[in-house]
Amino acid sequence: MTREQKQEFTLRISRANPTEMVAILYKMLECYVQDAGAALEKEDGTDFRESLRRAKNCLGELMNSLDMRYEPAPALLSLCGYCIRRLTSAELRNKREPLEEVGQIAKKLGEAYGQIASQNKAGSVMNNSQTVYAGLTYGRNTLTENMADQGTNRGMYA
Repeated sequence: MTREQKQEFTLRISRANPTEMVAILYKMLECYVQDAGAALEKEDGTDFRESLRRAKNCLGELMNSLDMRYEPAPALLSLCGYCIRRLTSAELRNKREPLEEVGQIAKKLGEAYGQIASQNKAGSVMNNSQTVYAGLTYGRNTLTENMADQGTNRGMYA
């Protein structure tokens, strides 16, 4: 994942409601699977394993966030378990096909959660994060983001 993608995810997470958080996790999973595929092509075993570890961590977080009292949580739990098994298969066999399969699943579920995120009227998960204003300062060929209220308890309650 590039530095710019990490910054974008950080900004999105700081503003996300619970449903958007799930969509972001699926997008992060998709990025890590793509990173694993790129590392596999370059025959970089260390980056390959690290990307798979991060992808599995995203899946673990998605599994932990499921509320099993409601449908379709059991089906999503099974699907996440299946994705973990496919990623393990990719790691053991150094194959690209399982990565592509998990990437497609992550993309479809991320898009679905992205579409329903606007229906969730809950506020941001992070209630005390910094406010980012984009476009106030322009550099040569860049847009600089300025942050206001850089207090000492960012993201945490005192």
